[in-house]
Amino acid sequence: MAVEQRNVERGTDVLIRKVDSHLAAVRAGLRGPELELAERLARCLRELVVSTAHASAADRGQVRAAVHYFVLRRESQGRLLSVRSLAAAERVVHRVARQLGRTDLLTESGRQGAALDTRTPAHQEPPDAGPPAGSPARSRG
Repeated sequence: MAVEQRNVERGTDVLIRKVDSHLAAVRAGLRGPELELAERLARCLRELVVSTAHASAADRGQVRAAVHYFVLRRESQGRLLSVRSLAAAERVVHRVARQLGRTDLLTESGRQGAALDTRTPAHQEPPDAGPPAGSPARSRG
């Protein structure tokens, strides 16, 4: 049990160090809203890492994948992280937070997205779509 506890703590520490070191690198190149988003995502990831330290392997794996996605550097002509890749990281982190029931960690845009997801399922047809193709009620003219 003590060995397992040390492994969990070590894994947690490693993930948090990855987030912190990436955030330090990003701070050198980002300003304004992009930097604020990176800092919010880092806070969310740290909390997810800590809160899932003793969770199932599947939950810890989801958090680990989100951390790795966040710290993935997409270098393009000297820039560490573009705004677009931060937005992509935000979607990944929000999806993991929602799956783990941690909607309290979502940024405002993530909360709005979650509300939209529950109101309109992706498979739902528009109200005026009529009967499905091939249905006897559809006229063939």
